[in-house]
This record gives sequence, C-alpha cells and structure tokens, in this order.
Amino acid sequence: MHPTPEHAAPEDAEARRDIVPVICYPTDALPAPDLSAYRAAREGWEKIADLRVPPREALAFDVPAGHFFRIASVEGPQVGDLNLFSADLSERFYSGKTRALHGTHLSRGDRMWSGFPTMRPLATITEDTLDWYGIDAFGGAVHDVIGTRCDPYTHCLLSDGGQYHYCCHSNLTRALAEARDLPLREAETLVHDVLNVFMCTGFTRDTGQYFMKASPVRPGDYLEFFAELDLLGVLSACPGGDCSSEHSSDTAACYPLGVEIYRPKSAPEGWAPPAPNAYDRSHGL
Repeated sequence: MHPTPEHAAPEDAEARRDIVPVICYPTDALPAPDLSAYRAAREGWEKIADLRVPPREALAFDVPAGHFFRIASVEGPQVGDLNLFSADLSERFYSGKTRALHGTHLSRGDRMWSGFPTMRPLATITEDTLDWYGIDAFGGAVHDVIGTRCDPYTHCLLSDGGQYHYCCHSNLTRALAEARDLPLREAETLVHDVLNVFMCTGFTRDTGQYFMKASPVRPGDYLEFFAELDLLGVLSACPGGDCSSEHSSDTAACYPLGVEIYRPKSAPEGWAPPAPNAYDRSHGL
C-alpha cells in the first residue's frame, strides 16, 4: 500500500512522474503460436476424459503432449486454481515470468511457461469464452496470474490463528500427494503460484491492493489449453466460489468444475514439443 508521504516532493516531482514507461519484456521476438493450426487439429478429435472437481476440493489429471484440455463451468459460477507440472514433476508453471511476458491476465494465444532452467511453454491457451470481458471500469479482468492461491498460512495470520483446511493450497497439496504417491509435506513444496481460472481480479488504483469481484463465468464457459509437453494438471475448485465476497471459509456457494481432455487425430501442422531454453547456463564463469 502507499503510505501517507512524510517527505516533501522535489521541485521536479511532476517531471519525474511524467516519464513515459517502457515495456520490460517486449515479446516481438517470441514465436507466436499458430492458433489456426491448433484449431484445425480439433477436427475429428476424441474426448478421452470428462472429469469433475468437487467444490472445495482438487483433482489431478494427466494430459499427454499434443492433446487438448478444457476447464469448464458446469453448474454455476466458480473459479479454479490451476497448477501445471511436466508429467515427471521436473518442471513447474512459473506464474511470475508468465505475467512478465503476457501480462497480469491470460487469454487466447498466451502461454504458460515453466521455470528456470528449462523456461519453455508447458501449455498454450487456444480458446477463451470469456475473452469478451476485457478490462472493466475497476481495472478487473479474468484468468489472473497475480494472485498466488488462497492458503491456510495467510488465513491463520489474518484470522487470529484460524485453522482452515480447504484453501486452494491445501486442496492442491492433497491432490498432488495422491496423484504421485508423495508424502504430504513433500507434495506441499511442489505446489506453486497458480493460474486463477475464471477469477476476476485487479489492483486498486488508490492503494495498489489486490482485489477480487464476482466472476462473469457461467455454465458452458471454458478455457481451453494445448499441452506442449506431457503434463500433470492439478485444479482446485476454490472455496470462494465465484469470489464475490470471501474465500478461505465454507461461506460461499461453490460448484464443481469440469475438466475435459481431447485427443486429436493428428498433431497440429508444424507442431513439435518445445525444446528447453537455449541459454548455456555458464552464468559468466
């Protein structure tokens, strides 16, 4: 937040404020995904899984490279917290770098990048039925990579020691532990910052605080991805429901989320799994 200033502004304060910003990471050199090839690959595809994530729980699912998957609203407005891993867990979604490259909220054509040293696309977003929403008058938009996930540690700090076990962090931890037969505490160390699917969020202009508001998602909406590598997804149906009021409690109305996995007849034309980042890792030595 921005505290009340204790220091007088210098004479050139306005001139300093008026300096035009520059984009930190221009993406002109990034190879753009061929969305027409991805879309053409849907022709004749086969749905091979139709799963449900129960309210206030999480579910893990495997998606082979070259397949599509959708996260769908099926019964009512509900947001979800998504973790993505390479199938062997050696690579994880890097929300911070994804945000730096694509912006605070993701949509069609954006990619979910893995962390260092591989730093390559794990998945590409190929369809977004909420792309009409844009940025609202409050600065809110959907599918953010700015919120980390609701968690029991922050809840404990802000609720005078409260213990709540169905935050997205805990849900993701339990589901990952079960999916890969890991001790709970080992699984927890692998859970990472999420893509907040369907969540409508932004930052307040006066205090710079992270805000949420009722998600515009409705049954039938979906966010579609193409798996660039063999993936393990873990999705939590957030205890905040549509996140219109609160989370980290059993107060909100919550609904299941759908996960659909599709196998195309053939890979998109010209597609190949992305290679690891080409940096030589010598770090100047």
